[in-house]
Amino acid sequence: MDLQGTSALVTGAASGLGAAVARALADQGVAVLGLDLAAAIDSVENAPAGVRYAAVDVTEEHPVEEAVASLVPGPPLRLAVNCAGIAPARRLLSSRGVHDLATFRRTLDINLIGTFNVMRLASARMADQPPVDDDGQRGLIVNTASVAAYEGQSGQVAYAASKGGVVAMGLAAARDLARHGIRVNTIAPGVVATPMLGALNDETVRSLEAAVPFPSRLARPDEFAKLVLMLAEQDYVNGETVRLDGALRMGPQ
Repeated sequence: MDLQGTSALVTGAASGLGAAVARALADQGVAVLGLDLAAAIDSVENAPAGVRYAAVDVTEEHPVEEAVASLVPGPPLRLAVNCAGIAPARRLLSSRGVHDLATFRRTLDINLIGTFNVMRLASARMADQPPVDDDGQRGLIVNTASVAAYEGQSGQVAYAASKGGVVAMGLAAARDLARHGIRVNTIAPGVVATPMLGALNDETVRSLEAAVPFPSRLARPDEFAKLVLMLAEQDYVNGETVRLDGALRMGPQ
C-alpha cells in the first residue's frame, strides 16, 4: 500500500515506539495525527514536521472518536498504529501482599481495551473510504503486543495478560475487517530502548542485551518503525504477529 498522500493515526506518539513511528511516517510524507496524554505531549521537543498531536486517552470512547473525525477533511486515513501502553511490575503474591486488582484492570484497560477502542473507530473511518487498488484495499491497522504475550516473566502477569489479548485479537480482527479491505497485523517486540526501560540500571540493561542471541543489544525504536513501514508495503501480510526480538526467548525471571 502506497502511503503517499495519506493520513495515519499513531497512539503513544509522544515517546518511544509511537514517536519513532510518527517520525518515520512523516518522513514518508504521511500526515500523522499522534495521540497521547497531555503531559507526554507537553514534553515533546523538536516535533517532526507533519505530525499533529492531540491529547487523548485511548481508553475513552468519545475523545478517540473526535480525534478520528478531525481527520476529515484531509488525506484519507490508511494506517493506524497502536503503541500506547504501560508495563507495571507486580507479582501475584509478594512481600507487599497480593496483587491489587486496580493495577490489573488499568493495565488491561490501556493495553488491550485502548487498542480495541482505537482499532474499531479507525477501521470504521477506513471502511468509508474508496479502495486504493484492484484488491479493494482500504487500510492497515498495526497493533503492538510483546514477547511477554508468549513468555511472561515473573511480575508480568498483568502485562502478559494484556499483550496476550492483543495477539489473540489480531487474527479475529483481520477476519472481521477482510470484507472491508482492511488488514490487521501485530508486532511483538522484545527488549527495546524506550523510556519504559529507562529506569533500569546499566547492569540490568547489559543482562538483557546478553540474553538476546543476535544482535545482542536492545532493539531501537526506529527498527520497530521500519517494520511498520514494511507491513504497510507488503499487502499480502495479514492477520500475522511478527516478533521483533533478535531470537530472544524470555526466561522466568
